[in-house]
Amino acid sequence: MDTVVRGQIERIHASPAMAVAAVTGGGVQALSWLFGVAGASRTILEAAVPYSSAALVDYIGYEPEKVVSGKTSASMAGAAYERARRLSPEGTALVGIGCTATIRTDRPKRGDHGCYVSAWTEQDVTTYGLVFVKGLRDRLGEEEIVSGLVLMALAEAAGVEFELDIPLDRGERIEVVEASHGDPIQRLLAGLIESVTVRDDGSMAAGQPHRGGVLSGSFDPLHQGHLELARVASEILGTPVVFELSVVNVDKPPLEEAEVRRRLAQLAGGHTVVVTRAPTFYEKAGLLPGCAFVIGWDTAVRLVDPRYYGGSEVRMIEALEGIRALGCRFLVAGRVWNGVFHSLGDVDIPAGFEDMLTAVPESAFRRDLSSTELRPAAGRS
Repeated sequence: MDTVVRGQIERIHASPAMAVAAVTGGGVQALSWLFGVAGASRTILEAAVPYSSAALVDYIGYEPEKVVSGKTSASMAGAAYERARRLSPEGTALVGIGCTATIRTDRPKRGDHGCYVSAWTEQDVTTYGLVFVKGLRDRLGEEEIVSGLVLMALAEAAGVEFELDIPLDRGERIEVVEASHGDPIQRLLAGLIESVTVRDDGSMAAGQPHRGGVLSGSFDPLHQGHLELARVASEILGTPVVFELSVVNVDKPPLEEAEVRRRLAQLAGGHTVVVTRAPTFYEKAGLLPGCAFVIGWDTAVRLVDPRYYGGSEVRMIEALEGIRALGCRFLVAGRVWNGVFHSLGDVDIPAGFEDMLTAVPESAFRRDLSSTELRPAAGRS
């Protein structure tokens, strides 16, 4: 590593910004440079190389139409930024870096060689695109250019002057595109983020932590029972209870934007809602560790029924163990079903998990009308 590169990285490490970086196809040299200079722990929270197609899909949450594109690098940067939010103390200046590249290999490539590098911050995402003059450099030469762009994206997002010279041919030009973040709900539906907190004043924030109670439901429609159960659960838990709405369902199509906003409008003014892409409680627990989920008897029955885990008791036990490891538990309210009131005592809880589920006393809460029964009256099915 030459002294100019070292000096640039020292200035990055001296900045208050912390980052998660994900690179594929190129840009790995930048990670080596960053970790090779003392002070890396002040800058890098995590680095990932989702190199295979399956790893990339897992990282960004969807299969990209084109791997080497500005959209893919921005999605990688957005996913990296969300990782940074989870890994860093509140109030930290964060950057998510995403890089996707196609560079020279030991076999000829038909298309262009080049890269896209994106830097995601709280305010916006900046994407740097470059197409190489093919055949001008060997693999190492192209890799060093890509890695230089990664450092440029990180430095500029961190507010650090970038002083490295990136040696480009006269036929090469770095294209820079800046875009402020769209509406958080739109970003959630696009799969760029995993959760949005809609606060009681209507403001929104992505990936906000919550450690209290969480009342999950479809809220189609919201009714008095939901509000009353949230109040009772808050008294039992001694902590605020927020509502959680997943836009993704295990056995139904994802909710459209208009439908999400319609359901949120019911809770506007005085209620906090966490909107997620987590259809299962294991996934919800991953987004909201340490929470107490407030559920009804019928949901508790499904929670411990192997049929909802592909018929596998082993997968059910693993999910429950995972939820417990994330510090989550359940508060279970009774419900009338076929004319009979059922409570937690009617749930066949697997041995060893009894302490994860606590009953809401019938004397504290009982509402015999559900959203399912209210829908026909409202002209909805």
